[in-house]
Amino acid sequence: MKKRVLCVYDGPRRLWKDDMMLDNEFEVRMRLGEDDSYVTDLDVNTLKRADALLRATEEEKGPTCKASAAPEEFPRKHINIVSPSRKGLRYRHQVAVMIRLDTNRVDPKRRATIDYKKKQFAAPTFKQQDYPHRLNTYHIPPTAEIRLEDFEQWAIDRLRILAEVEACTFRNKTAAETADHIKPLLEKWLRLDPNSSSAQGCTDFRLQDQRRKDHYSHFILRLAFSSTEDLRRRFTRVESALFRLRFQTENARERQDFVASLSLDWKAVGEQEKRTMAQDLLDATPNLKKTDLEDSTWFMVDFETVPELVESRRVLVKRGKAYVPSKEQMSIVLAGFQERLEKGLELTARALPRLDEDDRLSPILHHLSKNFATPDSTLADSDTTLPGAPINATSIDHLAQHFPLCMRNLHMTLRRNNHLKHFGRLQYTLFLKGLGLTMEDCLVFWRQSFKLITDDTFNKEYRYNTRHAYGDVGGDAVRRGRGYSPFSCQKILTEHPPSSGESHGCPYRHFGVDNLTGLLQATGVNDRDILRGVKEDIDKKRYHIACNRVFEWAHKGEIQQVKENGTWKAVDLDTIVHPNTYFKRSYLLKAGLTGVAGRTPRDGVET
Repeated sequence: MKKRVLCVYDGPRRLWKDDMMLDNEFEVRMRLGEDDSYVTDLDVNTLKRADALLRATEEEKGPTCKASAAPEEFPRKHINIVSPSRKGLRYRHQVAVMIRLDTNRVDPKRRATIDYKKKQFAAPTFKQQDYPHRLNTYHIPPTAEIRLEDFEQWAIDRLRILAEVEACTFRNKTAAETADHIKPLLEKWLRLDPNSSSAQGCTDFRLQDQRRKDHYSHFILRLAFSSTEDLRRRFTRVESALFRLRFQTENARERQDFVASLSLDWKAVGEQEKRTMAQDLLDATPNLKKTDLEDSTWFMVDFETVPELVESRRVLVKRGKAYVPSKEQMSIVLAGFQERLEKGLELTARALPRLDEDDRLSPILHHLSKNFATPDSTLADSDTTLPGAPINATSIDHLAQHFPLCMRNLHMTLRRNNHLKHFGRLQYTLFLKGLGLTMEDCLVFWRQSFKLITDDTFNKEYRYNTRHAYGDVGGDAVRRGRGYSPFSCQKILTEHPPSSGESHGCPYRHFGVDNLTGLLQATGVNDRDILRGVKEDIDKKRYHIACNRVFEWAHKGEIQQVKENGTWKAVDLDTIVHPNTYFKRSYLLKAGLTGVAGRTPRDGVET
């Protein structure tokens, strides 16, 4: 919880004081540069209120009473306030409260130049939405009324699609494989037919109903996934992937009509300029022929709007402008879509606290945000159950042979240095918690590992963090949620990259090639073909595939056996996207146990 206090003084006399408080969960941060400094919307609103006071006119300020004025000179209003006494009796007191003489005075909490009743809290004006295109950038929010049943069902149907899109992304499926996987699901849950499928075109009621459902379901999920920065990032990622998939599968004519309807900040390159820069365009654009250069249309945009093309060196960048061919048009459209969506989510986050008063929508939105079961989510309780496995403080060294490389590196560093820094301890503690290690055994394990410190130092500096991770101490939300969940592969890859002297993170992502090769060899991976394949996967940024490649090599005999016996299904050998799944599957294979391997929850929506 953050708090800002605003006071108004007349010399030493304080005339007015007011507080603004905002929960960290709902704050919106705005960066001030390339470093980590930022301001929040609470700071901005506080400055606006201060500015409104400083810029207020004499008429808006109203009359000011003198400090030496007698009490009877103050205008008074009597209010009955009920307060308990020490004996439990209740008395009524009359309290004299000063009131403003000028009833038209503007509230200093808001800027004097803004009519807040019209700008912020006015009821939305109904506007009939027309959907001339199959694609939608979701720039205009819907205002028509829908049934509460449709509100929930449409959101669930869209959430099913987004969950599958994210699952394909985490499992490193190609664009073609993702399209083949998503196509039947889209036809079932979120069907969108092109204008050419109907003789009436876009005015067909069937097409309008499909697009209305797509439009409303997007904004419903925008409400559900705008409360935290992590949810906003995930929602932007999967919505962009869905938009890219639809854009690629759209027919050429309707795609061009849609692009023409967008107000994108780009400039077509003239023929004279294109001929002048022909050689530079040929050199900078891969697989570009001279005939394609003459026939293609080129656009000039700011280079930061197409980071994907600049990163892969597929466009010419000159004087801050990127020259993009028409075949790469999707990157420009997608960049504009992401920018609008990110701004829209920030605005939604600011207005989200007002929805707490609606007891009809809040439970639905909470249910939607909590049941997006993806590799980012928590492990199921069944995934921490290992039949016959001795999970205690003394068995961790023996079980370390089944750890994934990220946790194996943390364990080896801990045994070598008798210490781990904060994020390494947090990552490893949550992993051990996911194995089924109790909090008492975890405390014993860390105390035995930190051999170079005293008991007092351990109790003062490290004991509380372990208890907090298990949910034994901390706020109500932490205790109700039984602490923190074990980190998934995606969380380890994207959050808190290790700096000098730290050992957490993913070795496939954060280690250099030489250090990674040495670590793999230290853990017993000496096959040259496997090391070469891992290097190729890392060059293509397929870190999950590199980890699964090492797993399959280390368990090739056991995997072949369970396949021949038919004791494990294909889904039990699916791509690993969680360190605890890696451990459980490795333990079951090496122990020769049959049954279902440990997995994270299936990607989808629990209804």
